[in-house]
Amino acid sequence: MNRADAEALARAREVLEKPGLAIRLTDLLGRPVEMAVAALPASASRLVHRATGAALDRALSVALRTMDADPDPPSDWVHRLAAGAAGAGGGAFGLAGLAIELPVSTTLMLRAIADHARAQGEDLSRPEPRLQCLAVFAYGSPRAADDAAEAGYFAVRAALARSISEAAEWLATKGVSRAAADRSAPALARLLAAVARRFGMAVSEKAAAQLVPLLGAAGGVAINLTFMNHYQRTAWAHFTVRRLERAHGEATVRAAWGP
Repeated sequence: MNRADAEALARAREVLEKPGLAIRLTDLLGRPVEMAVAALPASASRLVHRATGAALDRALSVALRTMDADPDPPSDWVHRLAAGAAGAGGGAFGLAGLAIELPVSTTLMLRAIADHARAQGEDLSRPEPRLQCLAVFAYGSPRAADDAAEAGYFAVRAALARSISEAAEWLATKGVSRAAADRSAPALARLLAAVARRFGMAVSEKAAAQLVPLLGAAGGVAINLTFMNHYQRTAWAHFTVRRLERAHGEATVRAAWGP
């Protein structure tokens, strides 16, 4: 592995192993987001659960129908501006706006993730790389309470591998049009559930941040920009690792990653 690739892998590890969304939101708001998450009422937790499911279902539909393989460079600022605009509306209504805003911002994030996938050489005409885009929402969301063995990038990736493989095989067999019409098929449902378990952590952190009194539309913009930037960085890192694995082999990359 040459020096440039080794440096890219080191940066990717820094992003994927120490993502710190809660820390970023705490820095933004000046309050511990982890404590705010623990204090969320049961009604808010149920809303987060429903919003997460709806957002990922929308993202899966987009992943199946409209991704292409054009190798355009990532349009990070375009996506951030769009996410900020969505956050303005969501922030104005606080937690109540989450159910409307989250599917929109998640779809925008998926578009940004796809840009990074293409830039790192992924062929989005194939089912597996499209599903890898969706799986990015499962990375980069560990909390301090997570068991370290379950929170690491390669551990999460291994846990998702079978679900992604089964879903990709189902897509290849049934075709995109049928899959888009039947997103509740077991292979797709298992993948969505696996991603939702971890993406829901990040959504809870976002929801807790939006409960800050007098946050308003401006705060919603700032939170959404932080949220978007978090997953853009995560996407870059994940697809950088996959590019390096294609170039040097999985064993070489894993050895260079370290313990």
